[in-house]
Amino acid sequence: MDARVRQVDHPMPEMATFVAKLRSAFGDEAIDEAVRRGKAGEPVFYACENGRAVGTASPVSENVWRANSDIWDRQYCPGCDGECVGQGVGCKEWLKRAAGKEKL
Repeated sequence: MDARVRQVDHPMPEMATFVAKLRSAFGDEAIDEAVRRGKAGEPVFYACENGRAVGTASPVSENVWRANSDIWDRQYCPGCDGECVGQGVGCKEWLKRAAGKEKL
């Protein structure tokens, strides 16, 4: 993922496009350094597409928290403490229900 990224027929076209956007945002020097370190074995850069991989993937950890479908794309509302997660309703609906229970 170096100067060859700019080839039209790159073997990893989506990653090449993404890296090109990173280059425009952070500059060639920063991205070249990350790619170089990833190729050298540091888990700072890893790209995989079309059965090809470049860099070093982050180590797999057994002690991680994984998000499931209950909280993907969840945006907590002001005043929400996360109790609505897994209840099948959004924050606003959960807060309305919780407010209704308090009035009883």
